[in-house]
Amino acid sequence: MIKLIGTMDSPYVRRVAVSLELYGVAFEIEPLSVFRAFEEFSRINPVVKAPTLVLDKGTRLMDSSLILNYFEAGAAPERKLLPVAPDALANDLQALGFILAASEKAVQNVYEHNLRPAEKQHNPWIERITLQLLAACREWNTLLEARSANEVVDQVAVTSTVIWTFIQSKIPHIVNADEFETIKAVADVFENQAAFKKYPLS
Repeated sequence: MIKLIGTMDSPYVRRVAVSLELYGVAFEIEPLSVFRAFEEFSRINPVVKAPTLVLDKGTRLMDSSLILNYFEAGAAPERKLLPVAPDALANDLQALGFILAASEKAVQNVYEHNLRPAEKQHNPWIERITLQLLAACREWNTLLEARSANEVVDQVAVTSTVIWTFIQSKIPHIVNADEFETIKAVADVFENQAAFKKYPLS
C-alpha cells in the first residue's frame, strides 16, 4: 500500500492527499510530524521532509509537485488534474507557480513568528517575505479571475483551496480575505466537496 507520510497541518501534505483521492489512488496516511516525530520520520526519510510518499516498492518521493507529477503522468484521461494542451498547461502552471510562491512565503511567515524567538526575529526579512506573499496573492487572485472554469476540480482548484485555507487559518491578519474575493470564492466552493472534507486541515 502506498503511504503518505506527514500531517494535515501542512498544506503540501493536504494537497497531495486530496489530489490522490481525486486520482482514485488507494493510499494510507502515516501522520508523522516533522517536529514532534523527527526521529521516527528520519527513519523513513533522513531529510525529514513532508510530504514524503513511499510507493509499493519502497521508492520515496518528496515535494508535493514532484509527487503529483508522478501520478498525473499515470492518471486516466478523465482523472487528470492538469490540461494536456501546451498553452492551457502553461496557464495552469503559471497560476500554480504564484499559488505555491504564496504558500512558501506564508510558511516562512508562520515559522518566523511561531518558531523563532522574538529577540532573534529580523524585521527587514519579515517585511520582505510579507511583501512577496501579498504580491503572490494579488497575482494569484488576478489569474483566478481570468479563468473560465473556477468550479472545475483540477490542480489549480486543489492547490488554491488548500493553500488559501492554510493561510487564513494561520495568518489572516496578514492576508485580508476581503482583498482576495476570487480566491476566497474558489476555496468556499471546494472546501465543501467530499475529497476536501475527507482530508481537512488539522
